[in-house]
Amino acid sequence: MSMRTLRKGRAAGVSLAVAGTLLLGACSSGGGGGGGEEEEGGQESAAPEELTAISFGDEAASTGPAEPVPDAQPGGTVNVFEDVPPDHLDPAQIYVSHEQNIARLIHRGLTAVQLDNDGNYTVVGDLATDSGQASDGGRTWTYTLKEDIRFADGSPITSADIRHTFERQFAPFITQGPTYIQQWLAGTGGSDYRELLPEGPYEGDHLPDSVLETPDERTIVFHFDQPQNDLPYALSIAGYAVVSDEHDTREAYDQEPMTSGPYRIAEHRPGRSMTLARNEHWVPETDPTRHAYPDAFEISFGHTQEDSTARLMADNGENQYGITFSNGLDAGNGPTVMEDPQYRERLVDGYQSYVWSLAINTDTVTDVRVRQAIAHALPLNGVLNAYGGSIGGQYAASHISPLLPGHQPDWDPFGKLAAPQGDIERARELLEEADAVGFELSYVHHTAAEDQQAAVAVADALESAGFEVNRSEVPPETYYDTIGVVDGGYDIYRSSWGHDWLSAGTVIPPLFDGRQIQDGASNYSHLDDEYVNSEIDRIRGIQDAAEAAAAWVELSEHIEQELVPSVPGFAYRQTIMHGSLIGGAVFNDDFGTVDMRRIYVIQDAD
Repeated sequence: MSMRTLRKGRAAGVSLAVAGTLLLGACSSGGGGGGGEEEEGGQESAAPEELTAISFGDEAASTGPAEPVPDAQPGGTVNVFEDVPPDHLDPAQIYVSHEQNIARLIHRGLTAVQLDNDGNYTVVGDLATDSGQASDGGRTWTYTLKEDIRFADGSPITSADIRHTFERQFAPFITQGPTYIQQWLAGTGGSDYRELLPEGPYEGDHLPDSVLETPDERTIVFHFDQPQNDLPYALSIAGYAVVSDEHDTREAYDQEPMTSGPYRIAEHRPGRSMTLARNEHWVPETDPTRHAYPDAFEISFGHTQEDSTARLMADNGENQYGITFSNGLDAGNGPTVMEDPQYRERLVDGYQSYVWSLAINTDTVTDVRVRQAIAHALPLNGVLNAYGGSIGGQYAASHISPLLPGHQPDWDPFGKLAAPQGDIERARELLEEADAVGFELSYVHHTAAEDQQAAVAVADALESAGFEVNRSEVPPETYYDTIGVVDGGYDIYRSSWGHDWLSAGTVIPPLFDGRQIQDGASNYSHLDDEYVNSEIDRIRGIQDAAEAAAAWVELSEHIEQELVPSVPGFAYRQTIMHGSLIGGAVFNDDFGTVDMRRIYVIQDAD
């Protein structure tokens, strides 16, 4: 999932007690809640830190309206400068971060993650009255819908809509969203979850009540074979937001969805702009997480990081009301913004859950020595410099983010933290051992400036080691659709992934479970290893959170060192600048960017 079109896998679920706590981090500067204190101008963000616990909210915590942001004022229009337009607006197809940023303003789900004025995070009921009532040891979860919750056309949201939302997740045309809950309902860890309802609800079939029960208009009951104690957090993912049964247009819903959040899509010019206006049927008293202070958001696309940074530094005219949800500082202006207090005071930043990595197609690059040669040659410094150096993040040797429990900061199997420029000589030796000097690699990346610059550094290093590299590029908005095609024909590609909630169980299985390989899924390296698959099943059954975290790390290290299906590069840092007439901007550690639900337009600055 990103400010840079990252795949949004956000924190993996450490197995937890039924009513227990989940985890979230507080690693940001200038953020982490309205009460968060900004660092003094010019100081850089602290390194990412392991996350702390948050709780599941009860009915009181789930009651709106949201706690007022100090000094916030209603009214005005926020101008949002984005690079990449959304390719998907259907919640079920949303799993990348820049699409989720918009989704949080227009869609609602059964639960949501609340950030209060003291910087505390809580999973609360959104459309539901609370974060969920568990029974049968976490195998059964019951949700009750709030009253007076409506879609943007005024029609009520009922349990039939929730049932439809989850049943359509099994339909063949839904290929891009998260699959956790479908797999839990089907009792499988692989893509065979679709066999539970192969055509979705569109041929008249439905999930049996023994799986998903809706006994009345306000009650939804999930039944699982195994305890699913992270369900409240999983339900907060934008990919599980409600879809209208009455207005479902199947594939066409992806461009014109019926919204349920505080804003509706008033105008959408694909690839160019989107206007979000108020949903008059949104009732603040039902919503504990969204403030919706601005009257409207005018989102325009095609702004490079250089352009959005320059606009916000200028801070004139409409730029005073400007912000970006996803564009970080560009590498050229970044140091100036970080060091000059006049700019730094309008900046929020922190570390995201994402780790940049270079995926290697194990179907086409079958010799592990060739994959090891790619790992040794990859120049982490050249890659990270393309993303702004220290402004863009810090080197990483593991797919498990520094934010996650169990992360091993000193683990460095290929010596890349110590020598981020790479080891061309060792890479060449491995290619010669494999009799593969001149091995041709088809390398796809997207057209954003940082991705192009990083690709040049990667290709140069690989060619120095003895590879032949054929680069091609696609637009960012279709990048993940492109690399998600199993028979796409590419050998290497960048794949940035972050945890969906605080467990590596939302990192390792999505990336490396061979049973999840299908078009649109996120096992981009197509690794299908019997030992890895069996270990995933074993670790999923571990109930102790610390034991599970350690086991995920051990499996991750085995995959990365012995099988080398993907080479980590760096952990992302996000820097978000805003105009001088934007208030309430704080970094949300759960979103990995500014919390767009809290911002407001300052209208009485004089």
